[in-house]
Parts: sequence; C-alpha cells; structure tokens
Amino acid sequence: MRTRFGLVVSLVGVAALAAAGLATGAAAAGHSWAAASSAAVHPGVQTVTNSAQCTANFVFQGGSKVYIGQAAHCAAKGDATQTNGCTSESLPIGTQVQVSGASKPGVLAYSSWVSMQAIKEKDANACAYNDLALVELDPADVGKVNPSMPVWGGPNGLNTSGLQQGDVVVTYGNSKLRAETSELNAKQGTSLGDSGGGWSHTIRTSTPGIPGDSGSAVLDATGRAVGVLSTLNITTNIGTNNAGDLSRELGYLHAHSSLRNVSLVTGTQDFRGTTAMP
Repeated sequence: MRTRFGLVVSLVGVAALAAAGLATGAAAAGHSWAAASSAAVHPGVQTVTNSAQCTANFVFQGGSKVYIGQAAHCAAKGDATQTNGCTSESLPIGTQVQVSGASKPGVLAYSSWVSMQAIKEKDANACAYNDLALVELDPADVGKVNPSMPVWGGPNGLNTSGLQQGDVVVTYGNSKLRAETSELNAKQGTSLGDSGGGWSHTIRTSTPGIPGDSGSAVLDATGRAVGVLSTLNITTNIGTNNAGDLSRELGYLHAHSSLRNVSLVTGTQDFRGTTAMP
C-alpha cells in the first residue's frame, strides 16, 4: 500500500508552517537566472496549495514563462490513501499556490491528474504514478529564480533510461516537520528498481521522505533529473518512497496539454555528486 505525503498545515502569513523531444533549456527567453547563492526561488523551496505543504522539484520554462514543479497530488482534495490520479479529485487549474521566496502566489498551470481525468486515461501505470504539476510563477518573481539544486547542484540533464537496482540517487526534501533542520533535507540513497512499466522508481534513502517532502526532486548519480517523489510505501518495502519518472511525466504533459514547449531547465551550478553530503 502507498500513501501520499503532502503535509497539511495552517497558513499564517505566507505559510509560516508552511526521451526525444524532452530537451532541457539553460535560461528562459530573454532572461538571466539569479545567482544560486542568493536566489529566493529554486528547487527545494516549500509550496503550499490550499494548506497542503509540499517541496518544489525542478524549474521549467516555456517561452518567457517560468514554472516550478510540484507533485500533482499536492492539490488533491481527497485523503492521503487516494493515490490514483485518474480517480482522485483535484483542485482545478488556476488555483493559487504559495511559493516560498516569491512575492506573489503562483498559479497551478498544469496537473497530470487533471489532464488524465479530462481524457479518461485508461493506462493503470500512468494513473498510479503520473504525479507532476507545474506552478507558473508571477513575472515579478522570475528574476528571483535559480534552477540549481541546493547542496547537490545540477540538474545537468534529463534521465530517459530509468534506474537499475542499486543505482545511487540523491534528493532534497523540505518538510516543515523537520523544524528548519536543513542539514537533514539533503539525502542519498539507492534504487530498488523500476516498476509500473518504467513509470515509477522505488528508492530507499538515508531517511525516507516524510509528509511535506512530496514532490521532491530526485537526481541520478550523474546529476540527471530522474524523478519526482510521490508516495511512501507502508506495507511492502516499508519506509521506501516511490518517485514518478520525470521523462514520462514530461512526455505526457507534451502530449496532453497546451504546454508543448515546456522543458526542464538545467542548473547553473555543476552537479557535485555524493561527496556534497553535509
């Protein structure tokens, strides 16, 4: 059994408790990224959607628009055991999303759950594991963005081949439950193999992703973006997490939404590898 693990919080101020064709881009059209050392908005910041706190994964661009990714289930309306994106109710496109470091709310611009329900998707693997949403950032906040991962650097591209059992992965979660203990946010682990026809990667990290870490970016051992942390396993492989395959999720976005020009943005900092562990 799997369970979602977005963290429901109370909002105080701005969330005080709060393969081919999948090219990557270096910068939004006519835009230079903020310095990684001072950027207020970047992978790993917290997002809050209707009181559900999650962790942003990667930065994406489409023309002059800049997006930050989160898990689609962060906008879910049901309980945590409802993990099927084809049947679980979601807040609509256009819902405001608070993004830590941004001066204005972002807007839910894409949800794999909303798209799958709209087309009446029948692929059970997609329904179970396609868990990506994009939040469009307000133009006023685009200048505050850097696409690099905290601690790890990168991403330096997109993994389109999946993971093998034993492959090393790294991730960065930012749950409020850690009470700002940021040294615990960066984690290293290994893959237990892929499932769901390649739609899902089961990973075991030094500590598992917990409520609030939903949506966290997963990088492979070479720094490529490979997944989006989605669910916590509570019966089989207890304490492991499932991450949706980002290349498949982007492929689905391109095929079933108007955002066909959206791509992953690579980091301005080199991937530092597992030696970067604090």
